[in-house]
Amino acid sequence: MKKLFILVIFLLFVGMAGCSNAGSSKDESAKMSVENKAVMDSSSSGGPEKSALTNREGDQSKPDKTVTVQVQNKMVIYQANLELRVKKFAQTVRNLEEKVSQYGGYIAESDVTREGKELLNGRLTIRLPQQHFQEFLHDAEGQAAEVLQRNITGQDVTEEYVDLESRLKSKRVVEERLLSFMKEAAKTEDLLKISADLAAIQEEIETIEGKMKFLENQTSFSTVTITLYENKVVVPDIDKDQLNTWEKTKKQFMKSTNLLLSFFSGLVVFTIGNLPILIIFIILAVLGFIIYKKRMGRQRQE
Repeated sequence: MKKLFILVIFLLFVGMAGCSNAGSSKDESAKMSVENKAVMDSSSSGGPEKSALTNREGDQSKPDKTVTVQVQNKMVIYQANLELRVKKFAQTVRNLEEKVSQYGGYIAESDVTREGKELLNGRLTIRLPQQHFQEFLHDAEGQAAEVLQRNITGQDVTEEYVDLESRLKSKRVVEERLLSFMKEAAKTEDLLKISADLAAIQEEIETIEGKMKFLENQTSFSTVTITLYENKVVVPDIDKDQLNTWEKTKKQFMKSTNLLLSFFSGLVVFTIGNLPILIIFIILAVLGFIIYKKRMGRQRQE
């Protein structure tokens, strides 16, 4: 009986201990559920920065298919500068324009300069799809009599584009949170503050989208600048009148005749016009000659 009594007391103690442990575990479970609820409430009612950060971390934990595609497909801005010497400038420009149209590109700028009659040069700035970049360069060089310079550069902007894409995604999340806060805002004060934050976020989004579109345009279309030179051998023009021998002979004969007539006409005018003076000079010359003859005769007689 004594042993049975001790066994019953022992079982009572064990049962009381189990009940107390069960009660404490229930209290701890209830306490943890309350804390978790508080944390969830606080996170859901937090500021836009916390919400944006939480959403961004959640998004970053998921694989981004768009970013993966952009990393695999490198985004490179290609530019080329060509200096070509050509035989026929106008024909070469027409051929290049046809090739640009054939490849789906366009001429962004065209400039032609003429230096005298011997040198003609021009510059074309061409934008064409990147997949036809190398093919067009080959065609352009085929139009030249001599390639003076060839320079090709490539700028990899893949990392910059991926960074802009990630920033845009984060800004979009913040924008959505601010829009939801604006719908729930009850006070005018809160509404004004959220509106200001939303305007700033939307401005940043527009800036990022502009940069992304610029990079997309630069990488999808390559830029080729071509400078063309044409050296001409200028042959002086021969006047047709210079080749007419008969006409030239008649002109020269008439010039000679007119010159001779002018001489005689001037002589007649001079003689008749100065006749009184000439008569006096003639008389004096005759008297001088007679006197000279007489003196010579006297000297011989002596």
